[in-house]
Amino acid sequence: MDLPIVVGVDGSGPSLRAVDWAADEAALRGAPLRLVYASLWERYEGALLAQELDKPLEEVMARDVVGTAEERARRRRPELKVTTDVLPEEPEYGLVRESSAALAMVLGCRGRSGVTEALLGSVSLTVAGHAHCPVIVLRGTHDNQASSGIRGRIALGVGEKPTGSAALRFAVEEASLRGVPLEAVRAWRRPAHAAPHSQRQQAVELLEEALRDVPAELNADRRTVEGHARDALIAVSREADLLVVGARRRHGPVGLQLSRVAHGVLHHAACPVAVVPEHA
Repeated sequence: MDLPIVVGVDGSGPSLRAVDWAADEAALRGAPLRLVYASLWERYEGALLAQELDKPLEEVMARDVVGTAEERARRRRPELKVTTDVLPEEPEYGLVRESSAALAMVLGCRGRSGVTEALLGSVSLTVAGHAHCPVIVLRGTHDNQASSGIRGRIALGVGEKPTGSAALRFAVEEASLRGVPLEAVRAWRRPAHAAPHSQRQQAVELLEEALRDVPAELNADRRTVEGHARDALIAVSREADLLVVGARRRHGPVGLQLSRVAHGVLHHAACPVAVVPEHA
């Protein structure tokens, strides 16, 4: 069975734009599209609302959330196989479980008002930190659709262990499917009491190692940047249609956690971000 591209929908504008993006991604990959609405609303409030509207609960839910998303996906990509589901549980748990049988998961980013508008919603952050598949969070203006990117490149943050990187494979595949260049980025820090040559050279060597087996027909650029990796990737995101980062998760007092770099770009990137699990 072909694994689907899964979208977490909730009826909001950002989640509907995520449906557009995911439909394009599914079309690129020849994959089915699965639309999932996970909420305790169905369990606690849905029956009462359905009674007030004199309609079956399932009809109310499908029309208000999943049905709207399905109609939008079919209108955008009529050729796709689209399935839907409603999960009566917290979105974080339902979507993480869905990720175990998904090719990738796409989530909208619900911005906040005022000084915190750049911050990421808790659902997106939790799912990105625990999912079993790549999670694509639509940062930025949401104009960078998968089939018609406006900047014409995929960016990849290269980590300390580039050989066999799942993030690299995902980025190469995305760039190849779209027919655009791949830009691999490695940040380095100037030592306090030594010449910077060795750190810069190490960054160059890591990029060469990472791109050693990239298909010859793919245009792969290399960029070394002095400074913090998070800041370098946020800057690069302004020139990319998708930023790909690996997630080597660590265990903490509240379970699996993302690195500071992945956490930072998820909050502040100017384009969609794909967080790809790096399995040990």
